[in-house]
Amino acid sequence: MSVRNSTRLGLSVSCGSPVAGLWCVVLGCTLAGCAVGPDFVRPEAPKVSRYSQGADPQATASAAGTAQHFEFGAQIAADWWHLFGSTKLDTVMAEAFANNPGLEAAQASLRQSQDYLRSGYGIFYPEIDAAAGASRQKYNPLKIGQNLPTSIFNLFTLSATVNYALDVWGGERRMVEGLGAEVDLARATEQATYLALSANIANTLIAKAAYRAELEATQQLVELEKEQVRLSEVQAQAGTVPYANVLSLRSQLASVEATIPQIEQRLVQSDDLLATLAGHLPAEWSPPEVGLAELALPSKLPVSVPSDLVRQRPDILAAEATVHAASANIGVATAALFPSITLSGSYGSNGTSTNTLLASRGNFWAFGVSAAAPLFDGGTLWFKRQAAIDGYQQASATYRQTVLNAFEQVGDTLRALDHDAEILRAEEEALAVAQQALHLVQASYDAGLANYLDLLVSDAQYHQALVAELQASAVRYQDTVALFAALGGGWWNAPPADSHGAEPTGE
Repeated sequence: MSVRNSTRLGLSVSCGSPVAGLWCVVLGCTLAGCAVGPDFVRPEAPKVSRYSQGADPQATASAAGTAQHFEFGAQIAADWWHLFGSTKLDTVMAEAFANNPGLEAAQASLRQSQDYLRSGYGIFYPEIDAAAGASRQKYNPLKIGQNLPTSIFNLFTLSATVNYALDVWGGERRMVEGLGAEVDLARATEQATYLALSANIANTLIAKAAYRAELEATQQLVELEKEQVRLSEVQAQAGTVPYANVLSLRSQLASVEATIPQIEQRLVQSDDLLATLAGHLPAEWSPPEVGLAELALPSKLPVSVPSDLVRQRPDILAAEATVHAASANIGVATAALFPSITLSGSYGSNGTSTNTLLASRGNFWAFGVSAAAPLFDGGTLWFKRQAAIDGYQQASATYRQTVLNAFEQVGDTLRALDHDAEILRAEEEALAVAQQALHLVQASYDAGLANYLDLLVSDAQYHQALVAELQASAVRYQDTVALFAALGGGWWNAPPADSHGAEPTGE
């Protein structure tokens, strides 16, 4: 790519004969074999076999009747959300993929970058222009020292010009290489948008199901505590319990009641978010109701090996494409320091009328080669090259940081799933104990050995344990979604008709 804002030394060489013109072309094609600047080499994958310190977990504890097993090296399905076994979830996904503006924008950006790349290839072809003109002129020979009468005439011109810039130093090739890297970046961005959209929908639908179950359990708990307060007030009026008991129960009731508007607000936000992700206004579209029990927890979780992760995660691929583009920019900036060579030719005809326009006596032509080299520009081109090198170093550091973050995320999610199962198992035990205690108190109450207030307290404890178990279960589902997202979502296994972008070449 020629930079023409500097002082240049011009040189013109005539190639008037066919032999001389041929030698000019041969010389240019010979010199054009080189390309300055670094050749991009795809970064190597980290040489590790696990994601975290020590051995990666192979399976989680069994909770809610399911133990999740990690299958390292297994293929991840592109439509991984099908593993949750919910047709309602599938419906929302399909709606979002068809209507989400963010995904549509990413797809348009990819097409735009592809068109820019196609336009960039035009630099390797000659530039051919045609021109035609007609004018009426008055010619005065005195301007060239001849004392002759002036003449008025019509002039018709028809001409064609050809210009071809020899890519001697490979600057144009580096520019096109950079455009190719921009395509890879746009493709990775589309994949990242697709992955984020699917993960957000799955997470939000799971959260909504958990909020709905939590709201029902909390509302039942409020009714129980209201009954406790009523009975305590009766006992306080009878003088059998101090009034402080009533105040304590009222305070507890108010705290639980305060959580209901919060849960209802989260439900509203979940509905609005799902509508937005599906590409609709919240007032125009309602997501389907999904119960937490309707979702199946995947028991077999495919996990990419570390060496494959860097070739699959969209954010890593985007960072890699940025490094590639920065590498190509160095070549473009380096080529600008060297002379630029252009072959040019023109052919045309003049005539005083359209009938004589194509007569041989009016023909004119010119062929030549020109070179221009920068002599002094105050360091502009040099420091542009240094800036390109700095940009490459920045992009390389960002790439390494992206890889580190990706490995951290996968490792954390694997451990989180292991801990989620342990937490859920503990909450299940607490729920089972609370349920058993409730049954015992119920039996004592039926036998006249416990009062109604004791039964209400036991029932409230059971509902509190139920809310905690629901929350732990939802977290386990959401961390399962997080694992699929951390591994890249399996876009590379999608059928060609359904694939959202293809794998960047890295060439």
